[in-house]
Amino acid sequence: MQTRDLGKSGLEVSAIGLGCMGLSFGLGVGVGREEGVQLIRGAFERGVTFFDTAEAYGPGTNEEVVGEAIEPFRNQVVVATKFGFRNGRTAEGTDSRPVRIRQVTDEALGRLRTDYIDLLYQHRVDPNVPMEDVAGTVRDLIAEGKVRHFGLSEAGVDSIRRAHGVQPVMALQSEYSLWWREPEQTVLPVCEELGIGFVPFSPLGKGFLTGKIDENTEFASNDFRNIVPRFSTEARAHNMALVERVKAIAERKAVTPAQIALAWLLAQRPWIVPIPGTTKLHRLEENIGAANVQLTPGDLAEIERELADVYVEGERYPKALAEMVGR
Repeated sequence: MQTRDLGKSGLEVSAIGLGCMGLSFGLGVGVGREEGVQLIRGAFERGVTFFDTAEAYGPGTNEEVVGEAIEPFRNQVVVATKFGFRNGRTAEGTDSRPVRIRQVTDEALGRLRTDYIDLLYQHRVDPNVPMEDVAGTVRDLIAEGKVRHFGLSEAGVDSIRRAHGVQPVMALQSEYSLWWREPEQTVLPVCEELGIGFVPFSPLGKGFLTGKIDENTEFASNDFRNIVPRFSTEARAHNMALVERVKAIAERKAVTPAQIALAWLLAQRPWIVPIPGTTKLHRLEENIGAANVQLTPGDLAEIERELADVYVEGERYPKALAEMVGR
């Protein structure tokens, strides 16, 4: 597995990380604890050294799985987790009060079976707490040795700059993929300016870019995609046009659509580290293989041409969640 530095932080991670959310939260039933532990350990054995979790994925359950999995090799991996939701539940709204940040950090240390967190993200910007107070609290946690680096998730440019002025932001995590390219407009330029690494979540469009989902796919009752406008039956039928273009490009390169989608992200900037999630070992191996797919300037130009006239239908979040993004 190739490695990359996240921004100018000097923090080296595998070029492709593992988003652990789907093991227990958000995308259906997930997997049993032991199966989740074994998948994470399988990822490490195959060179993955960057694992992403959060208090809100459970709440807490996901961190426990990650903590058990990485315990034998804790000092060889980078673990990211997040604070920012009241009681660890997204439905209850944001809560980034300094006292809450400290509480979440201490509880996460216990669940992760560690005495430090490599990367602590604010999960969503809290409009009720000044960003300077949030960044200052994490700065203090870094001084105390409980946290090593500070990150933001789905933050807007103003919040990024305000946070960075108090405590350098090491990484920004936001959705970015062949079917959601908004970060290119303002977020990626500010990351480049400030030396901040970028961590795309949902780099495979929540599974859609793999070509394994179509308008006939039925999701489990607790699958987040059931409430996402972009995953309505009508939107999926329309958006298959994008997938068919990606499939055709993949066939010409003798790789899979997922590998094209991930290789495209890796080719955008040397400090971008996608974190695809999966519950299946063979999909994990497929995703990791994307790090070895070399896209030439000609390949990238072809992808731009092929997708230029494809319109993606449907918002990526329902209204209530969309309002939490870009603050």
